[in-house]
Amino acid sequence: MGFVYILYSVKLNKYYVGACTNLERRIREHNIGHSKFTSLGVPWELKYNARFDTLADAKKRELEIKSKKSRIYIERLIESAHK
Repeated sequence: MGFVYILYSVKLNKYYVGACTNLERRIREHNIGHSKFTSLGVPWELKYNARFDTLADAKKRELEIKSKKSRIYIERLIESAHK
């Protein structure tokens, strides 16, 4: 199983898109400063997530989202998930 997720940092006013197999652990890692970029934006809030059968499928979706290079696309995706 895999997940694609979108985090938001109020501090940076930025979104972060990622993929993983353990969503809770990965969010915790972001919020303890596990990676250099995300350590600058702590705390990160989970805004969106979707489950996939495989990590490969989740990574494919992650790349699709990132390829849009669009904050508007990300915000619409988040909005549509909350309806």
